[in-house]
Amino acid sequence: MPKHWADFQYEIYLNGMTGAVPRLPTDLTRLEELTERRLGPGPFGYVAGSAGDGSTARANRAALARRRIVPRMLRDVHERDLRVEVLGRSLPAPLALAPVGVLSIMHPEAEPAAARAAAAQGVPYILSSASSTPMEEVAEAMGDAERWFQLYWPKDREVARSFLDRARAAGYTALFVTLDTPLLSWRPRDLDQAYLPFLHGVGTANYFSDPAFRAGLAKPVHEDPNAAVMHFVGMFSDPAKSWPDLAFLRENWDGPIVLKGVLHPDDARLAADAGMDGVVVSNHGGRQVAGSVAAADALPRVAEAVGDRLTVLFDSGVRTGDDVFKALALGARAVLLGRPYVYGLGLDGRPGVEHVIRCLLAELDLTLALSGHASPATPGPADLVEDPV
Repeated sequence: MPKHWADFQYEIYLNGMTGAVPRLPTDLTRLEELTERRLGPGPFGYVAGSAGDGSTARANRAALARRRIVPRMLRDVHERDLRVEVLGRSLPAPLALAPVGVLSIMHPEAEPAAARAAAAQGVPYILSSASSTPMEEVAEAMGDAERWFQLYWPKDREVARSFLDRARAAGYTALFVTLDTPLLSWRPRDLDQAYLPFLHGVGTANYFSDPAFRAGLAKPVHEDPNAAVMHFVGMFSDPAKSWPDLAFLRENWDGPIVLKGVLHPDDARLAADAGMDGVVVSNHGGRQVAGSVAAADALPRVAEAVGDRLTVLFDSGVRTGDDVFKALALGARAVLLGRPYVYGLGLDGRPGVEHVIRCLLAELDLTLALSGHASPATPGPADLVEDPV
């Protein structure tokens, strides 16, 4: 049976009969300001910050805001079904939690709290390579729930192979490979605080627990943590990678492979030609290239180029249910949600993440219905207009 996500609003109103109000705002765009007030400038800036002057992050929001929904009337939307199939898996809604690393800087329960929240709502959780918690512990926290693994593709092939073997053994069913971070971008908010968690051994749990990684150390991690950090820094990313290298991933992963960070339709076609299963149209939430094209502006061209060959997913700038509607209308099969759930985690742990998921999907459910749609499959370009610039 489909879940009626919109019922969350009635749950809130009924709880109000006893004087209870939500612990966090239901307008998810307010979470960033609250998190900034409660967390230190280093951790908050690391999550909220962007490349350069933040122009790409602003462009992501502007590109979604510029598109306006055109509601249709007198369509039967009494029974709605938000279920979708993504990468061969049936999901209760067109949503997954995006991979975000170093979550221990936001909340002591870190990735397991976010993963449990996703599992409780039936939403896939994508674990970052740069998590604060080893992938096996996160998998254990999720039970049988849907989980996917994100790879920052390291220089060391044996470490990459070990990560894939471990992820498969721990029940991660799809691989998301981030392509847009061969180098760390110029991020003034982090630079002004001289704040990079990895140099303190935060966000390195998958590496420090990996046998192939540890084989490259002269001493165990606990005996020389600085050497372990430097070993990590030296292999974390590889700007020499090119399209033929994708063959290594296909040889070592037998499930779906999705390339994250694709913005140009020609790159999407190359992904399809290389036998990949999907792409995420994403500019890393504005964190990698200042002055980049907004992700929502890139989405229609990518969807038109490969929508019949690959699963097209979307992230970067999503904050509300209507943002999700717009991404679906522009050609995405589903969206990945990043910063909002991380703010929910920082403010209220696992319950905060669940609150964010339920708010977003309740708003999506209502936006679909009030716009004349009973399924995420039906919105299309004709349901949007663009405000004149």
